[in-house]
Amino acid sequence: MEHRASSVAKTGGEPFVIAGWRVDPVSLRLSNEKRTIKLEPKVMAVLDYLACSSGAVVSRQELEDKVWAGTIVGYDSIGNVIIKLRKAFGDKARKPRIIETIAKTGYRLIAEVSFEGQAEQLKATIAESEMVYSEVIVDSETAPLASVAPVRNKPEPRHWWTIVLTTVVLIMLVIGIASWWQLWAPKDERASLDKMAFPLPDKPSIAVLPFINISNEAEQEYFADGMTDDLITDLSKLSGLFVIARNSTFTYKGKPVNVRQVAEELGVRYVLKGSVRRVGEQVRVNVQLIDATTGGHVWADRFDGNVADTFSLQDEFIRKIVKALAVNLTKDEQEEIALGQTSNIEAREVFQKGWESYLLYSAEDNAVAISQFEAALEIDPEYGRAYAALSLSYLRGCQLRWNEPLKMSLGAANVNALTYLNETKRYPSSLANVAASGVHLYNNRHEAAVTEATLAIARDPNDPEAYIAMAWAMITTGRPGPGLELVERAMRLNPTYPDYYVLALGIAYFALDDLETAAAVFRQALERDPGAIELIPPLAATYARLGLREEAQASLLLWKPGASQGELQNIPTSYHFPYSWSGDREIEDRLIDGLYIAAFPLETTVSSIMDTMKHGNKFKRRRAITDLGRFGSAAASAIPTLIEALGAEDLAIRNQAATTLGKIGPDAQAAVPTLTAMQAEGGIVGEGAGVALRKIKGE
Repeated sequence: MEHRASSVAKTGGEPFVIAGWRVDPVSLRLSNEKRTIKLEPKVMAVLDYLACSSGAVVSRQELEDKVWAGTIVGYDSIGNVIIKLRKAFGDKARKPRIIETIAKTGYRLIAEVSFEGQAEQLKATIAESEMVYSEVIVDSETAPLASVAPVRNKPEPRHWWTIVLTTVVLIMLVIGIASWWQLWAPKDERASLDKMAFPLPDKPSIAVLPFINISNEAEQEYFADGMTDDLITDLSKLSGLFVIARNSTFTYKGKPVNVRQVAEELGVRYVLKGSVRRVGEQVRVNVQLIDATTGGHVWADRFDGNVADTFSLQDEFIRKIVKALAVNLTKDEQEEIALGQTSNIEAREVFQKGWESYLLYSAEDNAVAISQFEAALEIDPEYGRAYAALSLSYLRGCQLRWNEPLKMSLGAANVNALTYLNETKRYPSSLANVAASGVHLYNNRHEAAVTEATLAIARDPNDPEAYIAMAWAMITTGRPGPGLELVERAMRLNPTYPDYYVLALGIAYFALDDLETAAAVFRQALERDPGAIELIPPLAATYARLGLREEAQASLLLWKPGASQGELQNIPTSYHFPYSWSGDREIEDRLIDGLYIAAFPLETTVSSIMDTMKHGNKFKRRRAITDLGRFGSAAASAIPTLIEALGAEDLAIRNQAATTLGKIGPDAQAAVPTLTAMQAEGGIVGEGAGVALRKIKGE
């Protein structure tokens, strides 16, 4: 065994190559094209010793004697070093590619080793030819996956010139093919700035198209979609880029589209497209970054390798895209990209299935998504995004009343949303902040919702869901103006936005009292998608407040076909709006009041209600005064009658009359003296009069 000890001394720190990794014992560095890792001295010493013993079994005792000479070594010391080496190489104990454990004996380096010299020069020559080749056939998606032949440790001299000549011929052939390709390859048609649906942002803008699955198995769609999703998610965290959301780019999935069309419809300069082919544990990825304004390729690459290297590959793609677009990648952004992700391919694929179900936006699909997210956590219990996705899914269960398919109460769904949200504290991510904002909003913790939405935008400045979360936090805390701007930002990032974006947009206009625009927003969305029934109640309420009673009631009947008058009048009491307001609930009250007006029989008017108020018993009078308040300023003609009611003996009538005058607003100035006198009385009556005075005065 002494020959191995001496060979370590002979290397003198000479670099060598193992499975595509260059090992430099002097600098303690392990590197490949994607990254560089610095090893601890003892870890490098063990690797160096195993490399010089390549193919042979090295006992634990021998490693102790040669690497830890003269030192007392604990039993776990060698095992910990092997674990660190496997982690560095991405190797696995059960299916080793680099280091094999020999039970009760020791270890063996099973990967081929080559020391630098002529073999390394040959490798560089071949790598250069392969680089040119990959640029030429980047679209040759159907070419068979290459099998990787083992590298000989020391090529025999008699074969050397044969190999060199063959390599030179190959390079000349590739150069010829490349020249032909440049002459005859079709160019992408240039996108027209004048035809773009949106002005280009003031930073590099990019849309990542769904990678095409060219594997023979349809099941590999999830693998291809997952890779696309990850690239979008990672790129969107870079503040120097404008990245179109996944929902919008996936509308092109399976369709024959060109780069020009994508760029013009989404308003971007750059388009990234690619293909994925997976056969067993081998994968090939072709990718191209195209400048749509010139039709030229900015960058193209091809990867052939093991599925286990997918995540490293994605990191490398991000770095190359950033470099190609001259975008600065900060240290914080580099760290942010890794947050909440998994390093387990199987867990990622199961999560992807759940995410596809979640995006379908239905009660049944939401239940399916939950089971798939839970399955992903069984595979990788530290998958942060899966915890966040579960919190969001259970939030939908209670917020949207999608609890029946979950076979639980609304309260139980809320508890689960909070439970999984608590888990995300250990695995922070922008998705976790989006979930936290929504859960806090549902539980009436509005300022906490604002804080979490702010963090979500900071962590992922291109995530439209983060802007929607912040928009609702603004709208429900009495700041609809900023809320409107946030919704519009989300829509720009996600041009083919879902219907719940429209709900936020319309409610923002409703809160700003721009009722005509709100009605147009809801109506046009329903014309595009008649299935967006969640937009019908706010549309009906908006029509009613505009005085369009027939249109309002027709909208309710569209929502509840065949409903009787009695059933229509029950709608306002049973309707659940998915968000609640903090403090003054005036906007929410106006929405519900609009639904009451829409449900009234068309013959019920301000005049008919005033008649009931004058001639009915006290119970009918109370109801009539309440109904007048639902019409807001449209009930101004009832002001004298309401002022008279302020002097009634029935305290309930006095209080309700004050509330209704407050809803009428500035037009009720004539009631100010009487209300001021009521306010001086104190108690409940005085408090109600004070609220009405503030609304009339616009305070």
